[in-house]
Amino acid sequence: MIKSVMEMVEAAKAEIENLSTAEAHRRVTEEGALLVDIRDVRELQRLGVAEGAHHAPRGMLEFWVAADSPYQQEIFSEEREFIFCCAAGWRSALATKQMQDMGLPRVSHVESGFTGWAEDGLPVISYEEWKAARKAQSGSTD
Repeated sequence: MIKSVMEMVEAAKAEIENLSTAEAHRRVTEEGALLVDIRDVRELQRLGVAEGAHHAPRGMLEFWVAADSPYQQEIFSEEREFIFCCAAGWRSALATKQMQDMGLPRVSHVESGFTGWAEDGLPVISYEEWKAARKAQSGSTD
């Protein structure tokens, strides 16, 4: 019998650190953790982005993290905590478990996802504002 996706999510959540939105926000603002939004770009465009979040599409996450991957992103080599976030906390639970299994040392996820983050009144910006902030951070002129 094929395992249900919710069984997989619950199994992952039993082995990872599950954070409330308040605790995730505290770790980001006070401890320098990086909030990593793994939602599809269309979700970011439609619903906005948690202010200061880094986007790593779920389909590329393992490739962006693995040191031996041609797609490895330097940001995942940093010595910091990575807090993963999706819409409802399901994809991020699975992603966090996978990152833990890959050996990323400090990982957790936002249990109620971006939906909970926004409902709790934590900082959310539009996709356009997020893109402009990323462009300013990188010093890009295009």
